[in-house]
Amino acid sequence: MQKISKKAYLAGGAAVGAVNGLLGGGGGMLAVPVLERAGLKEKNAHATAIAVIAPASLLSGAVYLLEGLVPAGLWVPVLLGVLLGGALGARLLNVLPLKAVSLLFELVMLAAGIKLLLP
Repeated sequence: MQKISKKAYLAGGAAVGAVNGLLGGGGGMLAVPVLERAGLKEKNAHATAIAVIAPASLLSGAVYLLEGLVPAGLWVPVLLGVLLGGALGARLLNVLPLKAVSLLFELVMLAAGIKLLLP
């Protein structure tokens, strides 16, 4: 891994957390390339991004719940779906070849970018 200062990691983490909290997700799309550039292997970058995004998402979600921004009847079913999907995705990361993981990540990023451009 490249030698990067703790201040650089702190600044990068703050930027990822801010994007994740502000936009309700998307921090991982910033974290993965940053972590790869720092020298992590791609699968390790994906796993690390999720590990650091999870607490930020939990905190942001708690703030949203406390401020009444989440419909009460919606968050439990969505939470269950996210947990199941997250467990499946984590297992697939260990099974899928690196090329498939890279392609899937790139396609998701492309789809997100296209959606942002459409009205």
